[in-house]
Parts: sequence; C-alpha cells; structure tokens
Amino acid sequence: MFESISGFTGTGATVIPDLEILPQSLLFWRSLTHWLGGLGIVVIFIALLPEAGQSTVYMYNAESTGPTRERVLPRLHNMTQVLFRMYMAFTATAFVIFFLCGMDFLGALNHALSTVSAGDFSTYNASAAHFESPAVEAWMTFFMILTGGNYGLYYQAWQKGAHVLWRNTEFKAYLLIIAVAAALIGINLMDGFDVSAATALRYSSFQSASIATTGFVSADYDRWPSFSKGILLLLMISGGCAGSTAAGLKVSRVVIMVRYIWQAAKAKLHPRQVVALNMNGHRIGDDTVVRVAQFCFLYLMFIALWALLLTFDGIGAFDAIGISVSTMGCIGPAFGITGATCTYAELSVFSKSILCLSMLLGRLEIFTLLVMLRKSFWKSKSSW
Repeated sequence: MFESISGFTGTGATVIPDLEILPQSLLFWRSLTHWLGGLGIVVIFIALLPEAGQSTVYMYNAESTGPTRERVLPRLHNMTQVLFRMYMAFTATAFVIFFLCGMDFLGALNHALSTVSAGDFSTYNASAAHFESPAVEAWMTFFMILTGGNYGLYYQAWQKGAHVLWRNTEFKAYLLIIAVAAALIGINLMDGFDVSAATALRYSSFQSASIATTGFVSADYDRWPSFSKGILLLLMISGGCAGSTAAGLKVSRVVIMVRYIWQAAKAKLHPRQVVALNMNGHRIGDDTVVRVAQFCFLYLMFIALWALLLTFDGIGAFDAIGISVSTMGCIGPAFGITGATCTYAELSVFSKSILCLSMLLGRLEIFTLLVMLRKSFWKSKSSW
C-alpha cells in the first residue's frame, strides 16, 4: 500500500531495502505508477477516452494543481490531448537521451518514466549516484527542471514563441529559486568541503532541481552543512510550478503570498494608496488571494501535525519535520533516518499509515481529499 501510494502520487519514498534483487517487471511497474500518476490518471483518462459529459470538468478541476484553473484550449478534451502528447514526447526524448548516455534499455525507460513524472523511483539502490556520470546528471537536471514547469505554458510557447516563457512571472521565479539555491549550496559546499567550483555546481544544481521536483539523489546530502540542508528543506516546500507534474506548495502561491505581504507592508505606510496585486500582467482577485492563504495555512499546519505524530512514534524532531515536509511535497528522501541513502522500511506501521495520508494530501492539494470527509459531499446529488 505504501509503495503504491508513493508511486501514484509521484513521491518516490520506498519501503524496499534492496531494489536490485527485484524482478525487472516489478521495477518497471513501480516507474509506470509514477508515470500514470504524474500527469494525472484523470487527465490521461479524458485524453484517451471520449467525452464522459459535464462530470469530466469537475474531475479535471479536482486533479489540477495550483491556485487557478487556466486552460490553454477552450475544449477540455482537446486540451488534455495536447498535454498528454507533450507528456509522451518529453518521456520519449528523455528515454533516447538516457539510453545514449550509457544506460541499458530498461534503466533508460524506468528513469525516463520517473523523471518526467517528477518521481524518483530508480532501478538502483544508489539512485542517480549509481551512474557516476556527469552527463547523466546534467540531462536528468534538465528534464527535472523541465517537468517542474507549467505544461500549459510550454504549449503556449510552442504556439507563440519562447518569449511567452520569459513573460511568465511564475516560470521566472521558479528558475530563479533553483538558480539561487544551487549557487548558495555550491558556495557552502566549497567552503565546507574544499571542493572545486565545478564539482560543487554539479552536485548543488542536481540536488536543487531534484529536491524541488523529483527526489533523485546524486550525493549523500545528509553529510552536507546545515545551511545547505536548510535550503533543500525550503525547496521541498516551494515545489514546482502550477500545472506541472511536481507537487509542493507551488511557486505561483509563493509568489502571490510574497507580493501580498509586501503589499500589506506598503499599506501600513500609505493607508490611502490603492495597490493592485498583479501576476503575468493580470490582476489577482481578492478571492484568489484568500484561497491561496487558506491553502498555505493548511499546508503548513498539516506538516506540523504529521511531524508531531511522528515524534509521538519516537522519531527525532528534525527527522520528523523533514519526513513530513518531504511526503507533503511528494519528494521522497528526507533527512536522517529517511535520508539520501536510507529507505522508509524501518518506520512503524503507524508512521507509514500517517505518511500515506500525507502523500495523498500533498498530491491532491488537501481540499480535494478533505471535502470527502463532509456529510454533504456524500448526500449531494450534483454531478460532483
């Protein structure tokens, strides 16, 4: 159950101590669960099958991630078909490149499925570190950053040109966050371990992109300085862009909340000034800001709740916080007992049960799952 939920939610947390003794069929199935859950089973269902009526709109809205529900095409079926084709194209491209970089057929296929879906199930215990290849790590970094972007935005860029990407506030903030995190971690590694700039950049860029999106491991970051681990923890929380296969809080929500806080500070200095909160050239309505604030509050409260329950089970405070943040952000590896070189196998049944809920809430963005706990949801005769 834990492994399946981890797979379909794109978390990649595993309870299997030794992957390399498993049959190839099971390794492939684990990666395939990532791929099916990455874009979204509902989106794939709508793309491949004929229209199922008005209910598909509600299904799509429940599956979509981010503070808004923008469509790049007016008809839902056409839009999901476009997203699915892009998903297939990214996967096929990643497979070919990984194969040319020296992976065997099954390894290239499994890692392509996992990388594009923002999961981190590998066929090796050491994850990406097994290959010890700068070329593999560089291409995985590229595809991890790619899959953390908005797929709808990529379609618009394909239709109108690359300038669409640089005009998108969230995408620019997403790249800036990863770049700044990689630079800070690289400087910290050079200072703490006396390594070359190229080596520090190699590990910091891979791990920054990975922790924000997938969760692959190229080095034992548990041995890194506390400052670097703190940055990785923040990347787990921010996650990728809205409309991507990555989970987390979403960069769009981070941008909205930062701008809203800045706006509130300005209002204290200039009470009569009317300041509009804009994003991508459009005004953000007060209702959207309220929804974002509600989500951010609930997200952080659930992180605190899961961490508290894990400490009740005897797990150390920092390890519990790391595990809670990692599973809510659908990342996989955390710190300490579930760090870069460890699995979740040693946790108790109670902790694993808690983390199953955490992964589901993180992937389904809380409200989709919480609404099912209300009596009115089950009594309602609406198309929902």
